[in-house]
Amino acid sequence: MDAEQIAAGRSRWQQRYDAARRREADFTTLSGVEVAPVYGPPEGVDDPRMDRIGWPGEFPFTRGLYPTGYRGRTWTIRQFAGFGNAEQTNERYKMILNGGGGGLSVAFDMPTLMGRDSDDPKSLGEVGHCGVAIDSAADMDRLFKDIPLQDVTTSMTISGPAIPAFVMYLVSAERQGADITKLNGTLQTDIFKEYIAQKEWLFPPEPHLRLIGDLMEYCASTIPAYKPLSVSGYHIREAGSTAAQELAYTLADGFGYVELGLSRGLDVDVFAPGLSFFFDSHLDFFEEIAKFRAARRIWARWLRDVYGARTEKAQSLRFHTQTAGVSLTAQQPYNNVVRTAVEALAAILGGTNSLHTNALDETLALPSEESAEIALRTQSVLMEEIGVTNVADPLGGSWFVEALTDDIEAQAEEIFARIKEMSPDESMTGGILRGIEDGWFMAEIADAAFEYQQQLEKGEKKIVGVNTLTDTVSGELSILRVSHEVEVEQCRVLAERKAHRDEDRVRRTLSALVEAARGTGNLIEPMLEAARAEATMGEICHVLREQWGEYREPARF
Repeated sequence: MDAEQIAAGRSRWQQRYDAARRREADFTTLSGVEVAPVYGPPEGVDDPRMDRIGWPGEFPFTRGLYPTGYRGRTWTIRQFAGFGNAEQTNERYKMILNGGGGGLSVAFDMPTLMGRDSDDPKSLGEVGHCGVAIDSAADMDRLFKDIPLQDVTTSMTISGPAIPAFVMYLVSAERQGADITKLNGTLQTDIFKEYIAQKEWLFPPEPHLRLIGDLMEYCASTIPAYKPLSVSGYHIREAGSTAAQELAYTLADGFGYVELGLSRGLDVDVFAPGLSFFFDSHLDFFEEIAKFRAARRIWARWLRDVYGARTEKAQSLRFHTQTAGVSLTAQQPYNNVVRTAVEALAAILGGTNSLHTNALDETLALPSEESAEIALRTQSVLMEEIGVTNVADPLGGSWFVEALTDDIEAQAEEIFARIKEMSPDESMTGGILRGIEDGWFMAEIADAAFEYQQQLEKGEKKIVGVNTLTDTVSGELSILRVSHEVEVEQCRVLAERKAHRDEDRVRRTLSALVEAARGTGNLIEPMLEAARAEATMGEICHVLREQWGEYREPARF
């Protein structure tokens, strides 16, 4: 790009910056030096990279979605939390909100994630242990007691039974008196990554995709601010992928959901803004920053050039970030505070829209109240004390960062081409389904994880406290333990709830749901009626399992 084009771009950016709302804050260094809201090439200098780098707030969004960067608004502090029963988690949520958190992120226990009730024999010993137990809409009422859902953005990390969890959330909002059309939040719903990495599915792919399509239609027409899909790379990276694999598999999944929306006759400019993303921020500081910048650029280009999105909103990739759980170590756990801070800073410099910071003890157990506060305060220190919110994309133009951004983008494009080669119809969806069926994604991730483990064992890669500098004076941590009484009490409450509900109404609504599943209509309203009748998560998922069957991953050797 020549100097004249660069100057024109800067002028466009300035106009948008001047017209945008900005926070009332001190945008100077610690020493009181004024800093500009953005930096670019010196006046009069050509820079051929600017076609790919651009300016904040305009295509291809390498430097961020907004001309103001974090001067307009900071990222949302959204701490992921859930344990025990709904009352216990409700108290943690209030602590997070009172401590500076800007939104809620719900962690569900394993029975809930697998669409089973707390009294299911397969739930024994797991109730409340890795998240909160939710059996019916009444548990959602307890979970969000005294937290007005219309005023708080709520993210729910659940995919297999995401739609039943969503309708229970809607019922709870209705019972609060909220206008559900005004709700704002995110539901993960991403079933592709379950088959690729996390393995928490219920049905074969086709019924899951049908439910996701129904949810996309419902939200587009009824709850426009709500994001029905958070396409997740986090679990792919935690399974052992490289940064480029995480980026490519996640965006490919996103393209698959765009194709799903288009197949339903939805307008890409209407439904694409409802797609959000969820990435891991790992320890290689500059590689992670490059990954986030490349993600925005790839998404913008594909949405415009491949899928026909015309609006900037539809071309914009919004993402949540969580620091890397797999980087936490049980050895010398206080080192995890440093690791998390570095990973959080990489996410911020990459332009994340919201952020969760892991607690130092999460490799051992659910976070204690003290460790959760340290994780929360880590974000507050980064936001309030180090000046990182003063300049949009402060590393933009760095020779190293731009080269890494170009390199990871090129790696991702090679992976996209490989996925499409597997497709019988040249669609991204076809390639993803074939890759799942053949075990290709799993094999690629396993190879990457094995290679990294070999490097650790040879000492080529270092982890402080694990394979280097292993001496320590620190003692054992006091960790949070979920009592068995939580499961006993949850099952007692569930039995009491079932005894006092209208069983005829439950049967009618579940029968209506089955009839709808046998047809082609949208399943959200019938499922809502079942949730209003206090049909349980397990009951809703059971009748659908009977209708659609359960997915069994093929054995591979």
